[in-house]
Amino acid sequence: MSAAEQVLATALALNVSGINRGTAGNVSVRQGEGFLITPTGMAYDACTAEDMVFVSFAGEAQGRRKPSSEWRFHRDIYQARNEAGAIVHAHSPFAVSLACQGYAIPSFNYMVARFGGADVRCAGYATFGTQELSDRIVEALVGRSACLMAHHGMVVFGRDLATALAQAIELETLCEQFWRVLALGQPRLLPDEEMARVLARFADYGRQK
Repeated sequence: MSAAEQVLATALALNVSGINRGTAGNVSVRQGEGFLITPTGMAYDACTAEDMVFVSFAGEAQGRRKPSSEWRFHRDIYQARNEAGAIVHAHSPFAVSLACQGYAIPSFNYMVARFGGADVRCAGYATFGTQELSDRIVEALVGRSACLMAHHGMVVFGRDLATALAQAIELETLCEQFWRVLALGQPRLLPDEEMARVLARFADYGRQK
């Protein structure tokens, strides 16, 4: 399967999973001196691999379609984080609900550490597609592999498309769990020292001998 086919398959899988709908969100994969990204304003089930767009790190697009309006934060994440091989952005219901309140996800559950720290931050709001939004996302991702986006959604990166997709689904699950905890009252959080132990254990989580 080509890189473009993998990007499209991941975008379709986002919708099948229920964490994205319609033309919302976008998917990209690092490729050489740039990245392949889903096109703007097209339903994924109406796309073919040829509709995926290559964007160079200089911001120049190549292809028969225009790139996602959010191409800037994809570019900036790849340039800021060498370990990022693929990026998923979704307008998933529970992530959006928390982000519209400006909530970060605190250490209510040890699995928060899967994203690199004791919390998942919420990037401040800025108009979609702008450099200001990209700058705020990159800042929120310092030391993390995911963040919420105020009044917008979520963004997650991974070493490859499969990892980024799995992490996006996992983040939406945490968002739903936290949303339900908030309905019960003040969340009870794990202490910093426990989260430090969990982060240390996650350093080699999932690695095989």
